[in-house]
Amino acid sequence: MTETLGSTGEFGLIAAVTKSLPQGEDVLVGPGDDAAVLAVPDGRMVITTDLLVEGRHFRQDWSSAYDVGRKAVAQNLADIVAMGARPTALVVGFGAPADLPTAWALELNQGLADEAELLGASIVGGDTVQSDKIVVSVTAFGSLDGRRPVLRSGARPGDEVAVVGRLGWAEAGFTVLNRGFRSPRSVVEAHRRPQPPYAEGPRAAIAGASSMCDVSDGLVADLGHIAVASEVVIDIRSAALAVAEPLQAVAAATGADALAFVLSGGDDHALVGTFEPADVPEGWTVIGSVAEGNEERPPGTVTVDGQPYTSTTGHAHFRN
Repeated sequence: MTETLGSTGEFGLIAAVTKSLPQGEDVLVGPGDDAAVLAVPDGRMVITTDLLVEGRHFRQDWSSAYDVGRKAVAQNLADIVAMGARPTALVVGFGAPADLPTAWALELNQGLADEAELLGASIVGGDTVQSDKIVVSVTAFGSLDGRRPVLRSGARPGDEVAVVGRLGWAEAGFTVLNRGFRSPRSVVEAHRRPQPPYAEGPRAAIAGASSMCDVSDGLVADLGHIAVASEVVIDIRSAALAVAEPLQAVAAATGADALAFVLSGGDDHALVGTFEPADVPEGWTVIGSVAEGNEERPPGTVTVDGQPYTSTTGHAHFRN
């Protein structure tokens, strides 16, 4: 007989998922008490949270529980490093039907733990609840280690825009899966399990990034967040964007626009930032520039090759 969450029980599940979680040096009190206690060396903490909802962000026939765990942590840690911070800890909220096999929850937990371990971050607590659908909520914490946070509001006219990490792969994978296919495998895996360039966030902060954001909603959309917050105009040069062969193959097979994957596809969690020209770190690709706004292009505008981008500009919740 398959053991389910109903038979395992809340406290049995909590005991099972916490017994093997390692705790890092930033954790003073880990799982098992009313709350965790973290060390905050310079008195500041970076905090972010995200939700994954079954049927909205993942499907069990598309992604394994392990994949969902890796993705849930990755999207949060990408936000932490986009501030120039070092991830230290996470808490996890988990809702699921009582008839969900316990093995699914344990596999999810392994994915959470393995992604967190990439950066030495500790899972220090959380909550479980019965719900109609599977819901995974992760809140992540990070330390600035004495550095200033890199905000979206710091871009300045004359800065260059640079990116590091993959763009458009997850969107191409979603397109393939949505058509009922499972190849190219590389883009399907990118949809299931993103690979943010974690080390580049703090590295960009040290190099002098004036603003930074992880690409979760789409390159144009996320640069739009920077442009609005900084009250500047950003222009993207499409010729500078890499359109990988798997994206071209998906576009050719589905009638999609490969460049649109790169410009508007989210969920890869690449990092995009603005820098003085001399400060762009090695390994980052310059893809555009920052300018002052004017009547023709008011502050907050993002253009592609000097023209408005009229295709879908990225993901937004509650969009009709």
